[in-house]
Amino acid sequence: MGANIEELKAMMAKKDARIRELELENMSLRSQLDKYQSIQSLQPAGSGMKSTMTGRARGVGISAPIPHLKTLQELTDKKYQSYKKSSASMELIRQAIMDNDFMKKLEEGQIKEIVDVMYPMEYAKGSTIIKEGDIGSIVYVMEEGKVEVSREGKFLSVMPSGKLFGELAILYNCQRTATIKAATDCKLWAIERQCFQTIMMRSAMIRQSEYTSFLKSVPSFANLQEDTLIKIADVMEETAYKEGEYIIRQGASGDTFFIISKGRVKVTMKEGGSAEDKFIRYLHKGDFFGEKALSGEEVRTANIVADDASGVECLVIDRDSFNHLISNLDEIKKRYIDLPARKQIINEEYKTLKLSDLRIIATLGVGGFGRVELVMIAGDAKKRSYALKQMKKNQIVETRQQQHIMSEKEIMEESDSPFIVKLFKTFKDRKYLYMLMESCLGGELWTILRDRGNFDDSTSRFYTSCVVEAFDYLHSRGIIYRDLKPENLLLDAQGYVKLVDFGFAKKLQVGRKTWTFCGTPEYVAPEVILNKGHDISADYWSLGVLMFELLTGTPPFTGTDPMKTYNIILKGIDAIDFPRNITSRAKELIKKLCRDNSAERLGYQKGGIRDIQKHRWFEGFNWEGLRQRTLSPPIMPSIQSHLDTSNFDEYPMDSEGPPPDDVSGWDEHF
Repeated sequence: MGANIEELKAMMAKKDARIRELELENMSLRSQLDKYQSIQSLQPAGSGMKSTMTGRARGVGISAPIPHLKTLQELTDKKYQSYKKSSASMELIRQAIMDNDFMKKLEEGQIKEIVDVMYPMEYAKGSTIIKEGDIGSIVYVMEEGKVEVSREGKFLSVMPSGKLFGELAILYNCQRTATIKAATDCKLWAIERQCFQTIMMRSAMIRQSEYTSFLKSVPSFANLQEDTLIKIADVMEETAYKEGEYIIRQGASGDTFFIISKGRVKVTMKEGGSAEDKFIRYLHKGDFFGEKALSGEEVRTANIVADDASGVECLVIDRDSFNHLISNLDEIKKRYIDLPARKQIINEEYKTLKLSDLRIIATLGVGGFGRVELVMIAGDAKKRSYALKQMKKNQIVETRQQQHIMSEKEIMEESDSPFIVKLFKTFKDRKYLYMLMESCLGGELWTILRDRGNFDDSTSRFYTSCVVEAFDYLHSRGIIYRDLKPENLLLDAQGYVKLVDFGFAKKLQVGRKTWTFCGTPEYVAPEVILNKGHDISADYWSLGVLMFELLTGTPPFTGTDPMKTYNIILKGIDAIDFPRNITSRAKELIKKLCRDNSAERLGYQKGGIRDIQKHRWFEGFNWEGLRQRTLSPPIMPSIQSHLDTSNFDEYPMDSEGPPPDDVSGWDEHF
């Protein structure tokens, strides 16, 4: 009878898994790749795939919807069914994860939970497990059988059991790059993206919450702001000790502070001339020691010894790391005062403007949601031109980017910086949303970089400094940008660059992180890939990547497909060979911006963005001249008139025809 029940359970599990798979396949049929992978909000002068002078295809921005669960309580309450597995199956899955370049970077607890919730699937010989071109959201581990891998109808290889495949699909909706067919009857274990992302978010938020509550109990930290505590929590390293191992020895000098996160330690001391250590007391989870070492070098007055058979784990921070993070951020926050009067004047000028008043001159760019047109206002005596970004409402809805689009409008409306493209007015009709922006007729920085191959130090310094100023403006307002790359830097008529395309920008509450996987593959920070949650520090990572690309013509992290690129990113900047034309000062700054640990990046520490401006690579640079626009730019674009589009690539007329209407009302406040 027991065997029959087990068989019935197995059949039901298989049926549930197949239903889930069919639902996902059905979803993929409803959605085309360009509506998912070309998620990047349209930018002037061509979004979409480009190829550089190296022949490398440039990827467009990617965005993945995250689980709807936002609070730690919601994430903790969300339970996924665990599936019973033999110890051999669990070890096989674990080993497959550890053999995979991406998945092996996960924490032990996350791997354990993933192994627990993976569900069984079976495929008969000859059936298709993954079909090239389909949208995928499942990653598999093969327990029994063999599969054949092919691309564009050509056989590539046979994959044996014990392998993990399809891992890109758990980061975001993506098109499968190969077909995988069962060469024999196959037994697999599977996990879906939604489940994977929930596990990652939950573990990161639990850790952050636990670490910050530990820190709040330490007298030295009691008065620190929440965002500073979170930074300290991020930079603390977890270190494990075996039973009997000395964590601290009496009499030794130290500059390290410890909080016990697991297990028990004993405190002992030598007193007088005694050869024996005298037991003082036990310390447990949440207790701390070595606090004085953070304010100056401390001679340790006691021994701290791991005293737990299952081991002890401590959160550890040294004095240097601590001192880099502690500051009062009020000065940085108060530096900018919004200029409402000027914004009102701008809005007043365009208040009565109607969409029908605009005349299209030429196309400046084509992208995932529509086009950017160069337009004029009919009868405008001032002879001005504008960029009109038009986005298909139905595609925004299908790709679930409504929130990104509304956020883009809100952030651009509020922004008033000479280093950010200005938004003058928005329009909408039944088919499109429109944004009327200033036109920067010098074209994309990427086009100039492509034509020149690379820039010298002083040219790269000028463009990098423009971005630093734009980031200073945004970050002081709690806005993360998340899509830095040369395509999103437009030259104005004076040769200065402005940041454009705020489709991925987001306003963050102080000390909070965000979880959406978005950005362009070569530029995303490791914490984005690993679903750890990210904040403005991810922008400093991308600034380092931009510097490298401006100086060499190619980003430091490039692979033949996104997953290879992500694995190269996870190996870190120290694994990258720097060409000889990158000076030692530039190399040092890039490495300080591209630190693996987000809390250690230059720009994110107590000196804020001033630390970047004071770096030796910028020595002698005239920051005030840049802000006042008295500095001569390295490249002056050739612009004959306000209608000159010669600095942009040519684009054909839109041959797709009008999109269907969308009158659902989600864009009421656009």
